[in-house]
Amino acid sequence: MKDVARLLNDMISAGIITDYAIFGAVAQMRYTSAVATMDADILVVTTRHDSLDVLKPIYDFCSARGYAPEREMIRVGEWPVQFIPVFNSLTEEAVREAETGEIEGIPFRVVRADFLATIALSTGRPKDFTRILALLESRAVSSEDIAELVGRYQLQSEWKRFRERFLDE
Repeated sequence: MKDVARLLNDMISAGIITDYAIFGAVAQMRYTSAVATMDADILVVTTRHDSLDVLKPIYDFCSARGYAPEREMIRVGEWPVQFIPVFNSLTEEAVREAETGEIEGIPFRVVRADFLATIALSTGRPKDFTRILALLESRAVSSEDIAELVGRYQLQSEWKRFRERFLDE
């Protein structure tokens, strides 16, 4: 993961992206016990909003450094990495509000637990519900933290269904 962090910071320095944050299962591991994952998901803020292929500069940058594409991912050392452009106001804020950590002295940005849970709620897959429950169980986030973001991003009906299914006794 150190190589991934270095690559992301190099992309910012080179002006390929303006910001990023690790999310998904890799981000979850910051807050809960280890989870099985096959890849690293990275939310990116690109500099080319006017292009249909906003990821092309990222793929070109990686290719020039010897990182080969594998389907929709780029292999960076041992990690297949999927670059996902921010896709709504929730993911934009999640990147802006990301926390900065370190991997062997190299800074990297990771989505906060409350945003991680709320993004998972908005996606709504079974593995996303498992992520929310793990974050709540580990006390990395509270129901109140999630509810605050849910209100801001009009996800009240999704939150109500989740609570009724998994939290209400």
